[in-house]
Amino acid sequence: MENDMPAAGDLESRINTSVPHSARIWNYWLGGKDYYPADQQAGDAYREVFPGIELLARASRGFLARSIRYLTAEAGIRQFLDVGTGLPTANNTHQVAQRIAPEARIVYVDHDPLVLAHARALLTSTPEGATAYIDVDLRNPDTVLAEAACTLDLERPVGLIFSGTLGHIPDYHQARSIVGRLMGALASGSFLSLNDGADTYEAANRAQEEYNNSGAIPYVFRSVEQLAGFFDGLELVEPGLVPCPRWRPETEPSGDPAEEVNYGAVGRKP
Repeated sequence: MENDMPAAGDLESRINTSVPHSARIWNYWLGGKDYYPADQQAGDAYREVFPGIELLARASRGFLARSIRYLTAEAGIRQFLDVGTGLPTANNTHQVAQRIAPEARIVYVDHDPLVLAHARALLTSTPEGATAYIDVDLRNPDTVLAEAACTLDLERPVGLIFSGTLGHIPDYHQARSIVGRLMGALASGSFLSLNDGADTYEAANRAQEEYNNSGAIPYVFRSVEQLAGFFDGLELVEPGLVPCPRWRPETEPSGDPAEEVNYGAVGRKP
């Protein structure tokens, strides 16, 4: 793992525990321990309006793991660029990929100091592979590419991952531009694995609007058509863009609409 990280004191000075933060709230919903009272309060308020939020969180995480298993075991991908990774939990990208291919190389990208603090200890690697963390805002895709190239060979196919990330970029054209710039720099045969919130369920829309009005960093749900736009120019892997539990499920989806707010797909660059 990369060791050129800020000192612990510098990280602590960047962590604002009084304002809820999506990565920490997500950790709370997934049953983790890396959150603060403000995050728990915001997470509970969200759940009161949209009781199925934990189902959504688990469905998104399940899609991420299944898509990585597909990319590693079936598509032969051995390099991954995970942008906006969030707080480490079970089945992180490197763990899923390196269980199948120990030589896999993974770069995580995030700009949250709490994520960075945990990355130092938790995002380890097999001896055969490599895992690095870069502290870069995803709004700077050229910097992401330059630093990722220290660990990944960008002349070979890469699995680019956005899991619940692009909703933090309110401007749709900017979000499309970020994905386009990164995919454009990757080799033919690279893949995009993306899942994000869709505006298909009214209770989730209300909960998200209240959350965004709380002063926290906003997150926007997009139409299914807008989510499909991130895959323009790519060859979608079957079954295409679908609710996360319905993308190559390993168990029968419950059918609960709360599980189906996040849509996901995997696309191949020709």
